[in-house]
Amino acid sequence: MSAGAGLPGSITLVGAGKMGFALLEGWAAQGLVGEGVTIVEPQPSPALVALAKDRGFRLNPEHRVAPRALALAVKPQALDAVAPMIAAEAGADTLIVSILAGKRVADLSARLPQARFFVRAMPNTPAAIGRGITGAFAAPAVDPERRALAEALLAAVGEVVWVESEALVDAVTAVSGSGPAYVFYFVECLTKAGVEAGLPEETAARLARATAAGSGELLRRSVGITPETLRQNVTSPGGTTAAALEVLMAKDGLEPLLERAVAAAKRRAAELSG
Repeated sequence: MSAGAGLPGSITLVGAGKMGFALLEGWAAQGLVGEGVTIVEPQPSPALVALAKDRGFRLNPEHRVAPRALALAVKPQALDAVAPMIAAEAGADTLIVSILAGKRVADLSARLPQARFFVRAMPNTPAAIGRGITGAFAAPAVDPERRALAEALLAAVGEVVWVESEALVDAVTAVSGSGPAYVFYFVECLTKAGVEAGLPEETAARLARATAAGSGELLRRSVGITPETLRQNVTSPGGTTAAALEVLMAKDGLEPLLERAVAAAKRRAAELSG
């Protein structure tokens, strides 16, 4: 097979739902082709079948061997059912990259007892367009070479940020893993507010969507400029934006609301462990 820079010569992807499929597309875009890529997905979508055929990937083969890296992308609640199916492949030299929310290294190790090298990662849905960001933690046994391999796999769908404590992965999940939903909900709410202000629904929706998308792109391109500075650049003293921000920045405004939301997501991530 051929591989993109830093990508492994053999990899097994277990679970090819939305996030697993996004990872697979990212790897394909980086140059992965051939039978070194094995996909385990009991209910393959037509898009997955087509991608596997086009790139020469092995989809649900009868016989599998331990790969250099195994990416675990099933739902967290499916771990108990899946682990016995892949235990033989999760060998002593195989890097396990898990994107299962809440499932700690200890949880994974208990179910995959032969494996020694674990990386926990939490990408987010913009990975589907190559614009995701992933927070990752490498267990102490993971050597620099395997950590670099994990980064190469994850960077195929966006930026990678490493945290040095596993306890911080739940916070990553709450901020960036779940974060796109917060942004989408903000656009929903801004649309409804526009309708309440008298705009036709279609117009309000277009304005809200384009505002969020354009502001995000401006933020991305404004390297070295803080969000606070960008906000201040839009805000004229005594103007319309200042009037709106007075509401959003009140003691019971957006900041404490988001703090509670992130805390709730972090608690739920902790509840998923075990």
